[in-house]
Amino acid sequence: MICKPEVLAGLLACALLLSGCDTDHTASKRTPSGGAQFVRLLDEADAAMAGGALPQAGQLLDRAMALEPDNPDLWVAIARLRFRGGEHLTALEAADRALELDHDHAPALLMRALMVRDAHGLADALPWFEAALAADDSNVDAWAEYAATLGDFGRNREMLAAVRQLAKIAPGEPRVFYLQAVLAQRGGKPVLARSLLQRSGMAERGVPAAVLLDALISLDQGNFASAAAQLEALVARQPANRRIRALLARALLLDGRETEVIARFGAEADEAEASPYLLMLVARAHERLGDRASAAPLLARAYAVASGTPVVLAARDGLPPPTAELRRIVLAGKVAQARVSAQGLRVRFPASADIAQLAGDAALASGDPRGALENYAHAARVRRPWPLTRKAAFAYRSAGDANAAETLLTRHVAGEPDNPAALTMLAQTLAVRGEWKRVELLLDHAIALGAGHDPALLALRALAAREGGKIAAAARFAALRAELRPPALTAH
Repeated sequence: MICKPEVLAGLLACALLLSGCDTDHTASKRTPSGGAQFVRLLDEADAAMAGGALPQAGQLLDRAMALEPDNPDLWVAIARLRFRGGEHLTALEAADRALELDHDHAPALLMRALMVRDAHGLADALPWFEAALAADDSNVDAWAEYAATLGDFGRNREMLAAVRQLAKIAPGEPRVFYLQAVLAQRGGKPVLARSLLQRSGMAERGVPAAVLLDALISLDQGNFASAAAQLEALVARQPANRRIRALLARALLLDGRETEVIARFGAEADEAEASPYLLMLVARAHERLGDRASAAPLLARAYAVASGTPVVLAARDGLPPPTAELRRIVLAGKVAQARVSAQGLRVRFPASADIAQLAGDAALASGDPRGALENYAHAARVRRPWPLTRKAAFAYRSAGDANAAETLLTRHVAGEPDNPAALTMLAQTLAVRGEWKRVELLLDHAIALGAGHDPALLALRALAAREGGKIAAAARFAALRAELRPPALTAH
């Protein structure tokens, strides 16, 4: 058995956090207001952006600005262009400028909602979505993103109500069927989910979130080869996405392609950043091929208690050149050179959140947690994904500010309550202070999300039960942890 059944449920919960369809904040079907020539220029700029012709889009917007410089639709378009061009911080300023011109401007409120969701989490974004809908309750994009955010926050009934409202406004909107498919799959109805997803047509068009959902449905239905093919295409587009890579490894193993799992992920499993789940998948591949000597050390690492220390990320094909180059420099042990290079990029691209995060990584690797935090703070103004929170929490602890690290973790869990890794790390932090009741609640929620295959989590859960005087529960969790390790799988 590759792993317990709840593992797929956990990966499903994590993967469906990607349910928002437009992650670059460029979708807008609303016709802008203004003169005919102004509207035409904005439409042409949108088309240029969609085709990747960002300089041309900029020229068109410059012409539009000469006509109506105080039109909020212009500043929303500028924000979209800047975001697409990697100027994340100035995109935020442009969105704020649109709201200064019209505080009830629905497209600007929607863009701000998407930015808040990226930077501060689901809970903080919901009021912004609601404000956008209050300003324009016929905004198709606002309803779609609002429904996706409610679903990611675990409020499925409210998500369903939002999807139904979206269907009333735009009955032929593909996202109606996509979001219904998400709900069906979460409800354990893969046949219905596949039917709804096909009606959306989004997987056929290559929308990443829809392709991912299609692959998850295929896994659920036992179509492992099909799922692997779909996930392979996604990995090619998102080579640094560890969740999708883990899903691909699982699909290959379920399809009986053990040799391919080892060839594809063996080197990755040797890296310090490899997740316990990937380690177990590669170990199972070795075990099936009769190579217990190779499997045993991988399992030993998978069962080791995580330290919470961020590791240097490996260089990998397909990453943006600045990211790949800095990773290569750090891997070579040239942390001073990496920091100089990162600071040079910050000077060249001061509005890029991605470059700010790279500069923070270089500072952290060189032993300067305060410098890392300064750069991470810039990046977090635009987006704060879990890896960034984890590194920032480590930087705070390294700088001697454990309270700030805990506050940051608590806030992340509040904004992304279905993230098992965040729940577990916060539980580990609270365990140091002996807050065992809160530890139990956090870990039980993580287990319900499918993280019950994590030996370190189960060990901590058993300890929390024992500290709380719940001897039977402690024994049960200890037994669950023991079940995960095949007793015969040892090195000889």
